[in-house]
Amino acid sequence: MEHFENIRASLGSLDAMLITGKANRFYATGFDATDGMAIVTKDDAYFFTDPRYIEAAEKEIKGAKVLCVSDGHGKSYSDMINKIAKQCGIETLGFEEDQMSYAGYMSYSQKIKPRLVPNAQAVLEQRAVKTPEEIEVMVKAQRIAEKAFNEVLGMISTDMTEKELALELLYAMMKNGAEDKSFDTIVVSGEKSSMPHGVPGDEKIKKGFLTIDFGAKYKGYCSDTTRTLCIGKPTEEMKKVYYTVLSAQKAGIEAAKAGVSGYDIDKAARDIIDGAGYEGLFGHAFGHGLGVEIHELPRASRSYMEKIPEGAVISAEPGVYIPGKFGVRIEDVLVITKDGSENITKLDKELVVL
Repeated sequence: MEHFENIRASLGSLDAMLITGKANRFYATGFDATDGMAIVTKDDAYFFTDPRYIEAAEKEIKGAKVLCVSDGHGKSYSDMINKIAKQCGIETLGFEEDQMSYAGYMSYSQKIKPRLVPNAQAVLEQRAVKTPEEIEVMVKAQRIAEKAFNEVLGMISTDMTEKELALELLYAMMKNGAEDKSFDTIVVSGEKSSMPHGVPGDEKIKKGFLTIDFGAKYKGYCSDTTRTLCIGKPTEEMKKVYYTVLSAQKAGIEAAKAGVSGYDIDKAARDIIDGAGYEGLFGHAFGHGLGVEIHELPRASRSYMEKIPEGAVISAEPGVYIPGKFGVRIEDVLVITKDGSENITKLDKELVVL
């Protein structure tokens, strides 16, 4: 799956775009490698890499001319850029200022002839709107993760550690077709569930809430799901918090549609939580975009005033976290449509008590 036309759409008045970041390289070319570089002009596209990846790149990349560094085309990436720039008349070259180090920028500025112009935001905005093919792959990633979750659900007990459960879930995702995990799995129990990004430990799973935040990567795209379970009988306070979070998620999902700002989606959920007496205990955003990276544009947050575009894929993950006691987060993934959203997460959201 390649998106050279989307990169071209980001050019504006620029002559070409230099792609160096791993995520954008994959997005542009559909080819995943730890090394390589692409230049996309208004008419052509070029990808160059070193001899370790050249054979695979030639087989997999269809929409660009693939060239090997140090194989008669140039001794360095700077040489390659200058060669393509001269060939194509490139004077202004967009680059990913959020991906290139300062040292890298200074080096290229001294070695290449085109003028480097920041253009990361325009590329990220193109990535924010998914094609039907991208959505299909993301749905598959969700199904892999959900199947794995259901497989490990029956294993959960206070005889296993948080880290052991995280590893079992990773194994199940990989066994069911994932290429990798989308991010480091979060498994936190008892009072640790109040830590939104707590790290699974060597301690045994405790009674109380158990929060599991997990995702599978499939064909380069991420899934993202959180479920909070209860080990043992929940108290009335625990049930109140859980169903407040669930109500907040439903309100945010109801508000989510193309043309609505990320701020307004977040506010719809946050108002429910604040109104239930938990103001200040929902410290993160309602949601974030995801795709080839686990966090990308757009965002459903208090600071994101921009409108969410049709075709965006965002998480829906409100939470309440009471320090030293417990926390609850429930997370689904939404495809934003003209009239609302499609929830591509199919796991049940009623409180599971083990």
